[in-house]
Amino acid sequence: MPCVFVTEVKEEPSAKRDHQPFKVSATETISHKALDADIYSAIPTEKVDGTCCYVTTYKDQPYLWARLDRKPNKQEDFKPAAECWIPAKEIEQMNGNPEPDENGHIPGWVPVEKNNKRYCWHSSVVNYEFEIALVHRHHLGLCWPIPDTYMNSRPVIINMNLNKCDSAFNIKCLFNHFSKIDNQKFARLKDIIFDV
Repeated sequence: MPCVFVTEVKEEPSAKRDHQPFKVSATETISHKALDADIYSAIPTEKVDGTCCYVTTYKDQPYLWARLDRKPNKQEDFKPAAECWIPAKEIEQMNGNPEPDENGHIPGWVPVEKNNKRYCWHSSVVNYEFEIALVHRHHLGLCWPIPDTYMNSRPVIINMNLNKCDSAFNIKCLFNHFSKIDNQKFARLKDIIFDV
């Protein structure tokens, strides 16, 4: 059964320049954004779509490019972009410079070099020498999205015995909801419905 973690972001000054100036930590409360998105009606699903990639020419041959968003509001992104980084096509430019989107990001791409440790999963699906690549379904004309994924159609047994826990859980938290259906079997994930 997938786990759901509720997080909050707190500002935290960092001793090192390259670290992010905030900390993400688990809480027992659900954020307003999650509640507004109707999280209690959310259906857990299997991630089957791989990752976002781009294929275009680099070094005079077709190349796989990995997504690399620049976030100019983060300290480490004030460094110059990698020489081969390019902004995504939809990004607006002002005076020849890419402008951040409404979330403060500048989506873009970097070429996936052979044996690149940062993009090890990307580089594992391409062989530039033989000019071959494995590619994420809609590029091949196959059905996408998949109407009923494998994990979403398998039987599920809930095992959420909270008797061993010392503290009582908030009545609205997911742990509490799962404990109410402890030891129950469902034909598939979609059949799990909480009584909210």
